[in-house]
Formats: sequence, C-alpha cells, structure tokens
Amino acid sequence: MSESEPTSESAEDAATLEDLVADNPDEVARFLERLGAVNELLDTADLATAAMDDRMVEDVAGTATNLGAAADGLATPEAARLGEATGENADELADAIETLARLQRSGTLDDLLAMADLLALASNAMDDEMVTDFAATGTRLGEVANTATDDDVARTLEGLLEAVGEAGSEPADPVGPIGVAKALRDPDVKAGLGFLLSLAKAMGRTTR
Repeated sequence: MSESEPTSESAEDAATLEDLVADNPDEVARFLERLGAVNELLDTADLATAAMDDRMVEDVAGTATNLGAAADGLATPEAARLGEATGENADELADAIETLARLQRSGTLDDLLAMADLLALASNAMDDEMVTDFAATGTRLGEVANTATDDDVARTLEGLLEAVGEAGSEPADPVGPIGVAKALRDPDVKAGLGFLLSLAKAMGRTTR
C-alpha cells in the first residue's frame, strides 16, 4: 500500500468535516460552547484537587469508607426483614407515631416517663425483707385462689350466696322462742342448722 492512500483518506475526512460544519454552523457553535464549559469545569476540578491537602484527602477517604461500612451494615437479613415489616405495618406505625406525638404535645408522655422513674426508684429501694414479705403474700393469695377454685368450695359458696339473696329479698318477721321452736320442725331449717354446725366444726379444726 502506498503512502498516498492514507493522505488521500485524510483529505477526504477533512473535506467531509468542513462540509458538516458548513451545513450545520449553529449546532457546531453550540457544541464548541459546551465543550468550552466542560473544559472549564475540568480545570476547576483540577484546581480543587490540587488545593486539597493530605488531611482533606484523608477526611474524604474516611467519609467514603464510613459510608461504605454503613451501607454494608444495612445490607443484612435483619435490615431486610425490618424493611419488610415496616412496609407491611405502615398504617399501624403511622398511628403509633401519631399517638406518641399527641402524648408528647399534651405532656402525658412526660408524666408516664416520670411515673416509670418513680416505680423504678421504689423497686430499687425495696430491701430483701420487703421482697420476701411480698412473695409470701403472693403465695398466700395463690393458695386462697386455688382453694376458691375447688369444686366443692365453689358449689358451697354459690349455694350460700344464693341463700343470702333469697333471704334478703323480703323483710324477715321477728321470731320469738315459740317461733324458733316451730321453725326447728321445718326440714329446710334443720338442713340449714346442720350446715352451720358442720361449718362450725370445720372452722374449729382449721383454727386449732
């Protein structure tokens, strides 16, 4: 291949470029203006980079490292689940935040926090003896609750309360010795007296 062929191709490319410029002078002018602006921006960036000292470069690098670490920390399964839960419960979270804001504006939130602090102080102030007393009281209450849930006890208390309600539904007439003697012949009175005697006997056993 002769050296005249590349020279001829270069001449043809130059002629084509001149034709394009001649056909589109406005577009070429705008392109040159933009190219000049880009060059000025690059020059400014070079000046800014040159003006940065080593400390500034280290700070920028450290900031980039911290941002990268933060991004890595967020890219975890826990963070993904948190994001999913937030999206699924967006309405509930919005209502909760609105409620907290309303409590904060009204001062109620501060009162609740103060009450929690007082409870914490009271809990810390309790000595071992007080804790033991509370535990013993809770144990006794638990025993009473267990006794009350016994079928026989529940049935007896239910019958006793029903009898009290029935007896109190109408005013009772005064009764003298003769009335008592007559009442003792009533089967219901006899059954009631038998229950009271059984109750008295059981009470005596538990209190001795």
